[in-house]
Amino acid sequence: MADFRTHLSAAVSGGVLLAVAGWQGGLWTLGEALPLGALTAFGGILPDIDADHSHAVRLIFNTMAVMVVAVGVLLLHAQLEPGALLMVCGGLYIGVRLVLSPIFKRFSAHRGIWHSLLAAALCGLATSVAGYQWLGQPAWLAWAQGVALLLGYSIHLLLDELYSVDLTGARLKRSFGTALKLFDYRSPGNSLLMLLIAASLLPWLPSWTSLEELLAQGATLWR
Repeated sequence: MADFRTHLSAAVSGGVLLAVAGWQGGLWTLGEALPLGALTAFGGILPDIDADHSHAVRLIFNTMAVMVVAVGVLLLHAQLEPGALLMVCGGLYIGVRLVLSPIFKRFSAHRGIWHSLLAAALCGLATSVAGYQWLGQPAWLAWAQGVALLLGYSIHLLLDELYSVDLTGARLKRSFGTALKLFDYRSPGNSLLMLLIAASLLPWLPSWTSLEELLAQGATLWR
């Protein structure tokens, strides 16, 4: 499989290409392009959230903790005094970094359900819901953020599959087929649960028309 540096480099490159192409094509401003590039890069390491020990795991949960704290500040700053807000945000950071991380390590297996297109779709949908419902983003921008994370996630899965092909020995490694799969065939129960979670997000998503318009505008950049 590809290593952490390869995944991050490829995802960053994809994020830069997405951000710059959309910016130059007038799809979004430079200020909107930067988060899209960052989301693509983050998506490029996100599938390794199920690894037991890696640079990716530490970076993923540190990044997630900071993002949760930022959302907490945006949602609660008007309701809480500064001292209370600081305590709540500190609790959120500790909860993600020191509680959620060990839970993932305990109940996940590397190259399991998080290395699947189903997980990629779930993370993309969750990103769009968060941007639209919690952060008040316009529908098209919330969709763009979800697509950006989905792109980075897909780059990771594709790289893992490419590295499962030994061209010099003209053979397939044992890891072939464990990354770019629809769902985790070994754990249908977990896959069904993830599918139900993804389906539960549908009512909270931005308008599908906004996604269609965004994709149509994006397609014109490649003509």
